[in-house]
Amino acid sequence: MPAIPTRTRLTRRLRSACGEGVADDFRCVQAGGDFFGVSWPIAHAAFVAHVEESLAAPPPVSVLGIDEICRGKRRWAQEAATGRWVLVADRWLTGIVDAAGTAGLLAHVEGRTAASVAAWLTEQPQGWREQVTHVADRFHLVRLANDMLTQVRQRATRQLRGRRGRARDPEWANRRRLLTGHERLRPEAFARMWNGLLDADEVGVEILHAYTVKERLRHLLDLAPAPGTSVPDRAVISHRLWRFFDQAASCDIPEVHRLAETVETWWPAIEAGLITGYSNARSEGYNRLGKHEGRNAFGFRNTRNQQRRIRWGLHPPTPAETAIICHEMPG
Repeated sequence: MPAIPTRTRLTRRLRSACGEGVADDFRCVQAGGDFFGVSWPIAHAAFVAHVEESLAAPPPVSVLGIDEICRGKRRWAQEAATGRWVLVADRWLTGIVDAAGTAGLLAHVEGRTAASVAAWLTEQPQGWREQVTHVADRFHLVRLANDMLTQVRQRATRQLRGRRGRARDPEWANRRRLLTGHERLRPEAFARMWNGLLDADEVGVEILHAYTVKERLRHLLDLAPAPGTSVPDRAVISHRLWRFFDQAASCDIPEVHRLAETVETWWPAIEAGLITGYSNARSEGYNRLGKHEGRNAFGFRNTRNQQRRIRWGLHPPTPAETAIICHEMPG
């Protein structure tokens, strides 16, 4: 019969319902199999058949967002000859998303190298690649600046005090305020932090200089236009960039110099982000949602299953599905 394929005991309707249930209603494949009274391999095969066609080819996009996500713990092994521990498996996936549209997560590529991303792009049709105008992978500069400030604080405390920071030290008491943007601090909180660090002599002066460099960089990055706003003037970008480099060059703090060298190395990409306004924020959001999918499935052992499950969990509804949802909603 058409409803029952040859040499099978399950109807097509049951397989279809099982695949749809695993894809949309159940936390894991085993839960769907238990509900429909089938084994895990049958439920998983039904799920694959249900989602494979929708995930086969990525939709047209113009801006790609790229960011990596860790899919598990690293694995180490001890060499028998030397006794040294070596890295056996570094489990990373690189997510490629539609950074400017609604296509969602397009692919998960094994590894986190440029070669793996380039290989995936090469596999796509030529017409699809020609529609891509930008690739957004903005360096995490604000976090890097905050890390620089933390390193300066810790090093200055160890060198000048000969110990780790303690609760009575001004730099330790203000460690969270130092990482907070200036505009987010109340005037009295900022004055308390600034005056307290000035009273800490050499430790406070060095930390405040690094704090000023960090704020200069944030002031530069604030020029990135929001959607629908005008592009910042290049003269303003050049002026704020000069103020950042001038502040960084007026000290002999090695951590500050490394930050300035990083900005200089990545400046073409940073400038493109300031002019176009494209960022990697959507990629970061999809990474968080992908981790939720992994927790809901109680973990993955197979990389291919993980990629498929997360992609479907972050896959936007098709126009037909959207029409059905709108039709079922009251009013």
